[in-house]
Amino acid sequence: MSEVMMWVEANPWLCAGVALVLLGLVWLLLSRRGRSAPAREYHDVLSEGAGPAQRNSALIDAPPAAAFVVPIVADAPLLVRGDDLTRIKGVGPKLSRVLGDLGVTSYAQIAGWSEADLAAIDAQLGVFAGRPKRDAWVEQAVLLAGSDTAAYEAKFGKL
Repeated sequence: MSEVMMWVEANPWLCAGVALVLLGLVWLLLSRRGRSAPAREYHDVLSEGAGPAQRNSALIDAPPAAAFVVPIVADAPLLVRGDDLTRIKGVGPKLSRVLGDLGVTSYAQIAGWSEADLAAIDAQLGVFAGRPKRDAWVEQAVLLAGSDTAAYEAKFGKL
């Protein structure tokens, strides 16, 4: 006789309970199969015959805000794609996209920022305001633009 059969003979009540639970689950699954969800009737403001919402002309017709121009360093090399700004400590993918939207695409641009440029960019960063100064972006960008990996890693950690 196999070991399974000996175990079943030794535990008949447990086996019967397991069988009842399994039968109950099968019955529950099969009984729910044919039912469809009851149709609901929704009522809101528009179903009572209200007209369409008014157009918000103040925001749509407003003139565009003045665009910020990012300074370009005269001796910076022209880049087609730009640098990987996420290599700067404190710049993640989201912040890199924000900088790209502002026209900042290279280490050379960041390395050439003056205090006024830094303040102007910082004002455009929204929730990321304060990061450029706190994380020393300009100093990091100078080392990255010059390809000085050893000095960068000595000061800011592994790339």
